[in-house]
Amino acid sequence: QVHLVESGGGLVQTGGSLRLACTVSGRSPNLYHMGWFRQAPGQEREFVGGRSRSGESTGYADSVKGRATISRDNAGNTVFLEMNNLKSEDTAIYYCAASIIGSSWSRFSGQYTYWGQGTQVTVSS
Repeated sequence: QVHLVESGGGLVQTGGSLRLACTVSGRSPNLYHMGWFRQAPGQEREFVGGRSRSGESTGYADSVKGRATISRDNAGNTVFLEMNNLKSEDTAIYYCAASIIGSSWSRFSGQYTYWGQGTQVTVSS
């Protein structure tokens, strides 16, 4: 069984930065394609970024491209989402997800089998 736990959310000022962590237990995140999604109040969950299990491929939504980076720690148990120049529209609950199917990450949430419980990010001036 794979268990994902997000951390690092909170209140951030407009223009600030944050780093969210997704700790994977049960099996190494190297076995999975990882994705980050977010859901704002009253809106559908949307893709933020993804990373292939090999790390050779990453991709980002247009709304965060150039402001977001997905990485993994050397121990291989944690995947990070770093974002800078935060905007009010980045306010949402952020979720990490793991996929064991496909050849790489996906923008489609249905590809991901395992999900964390989410961490709230609030961007305010």
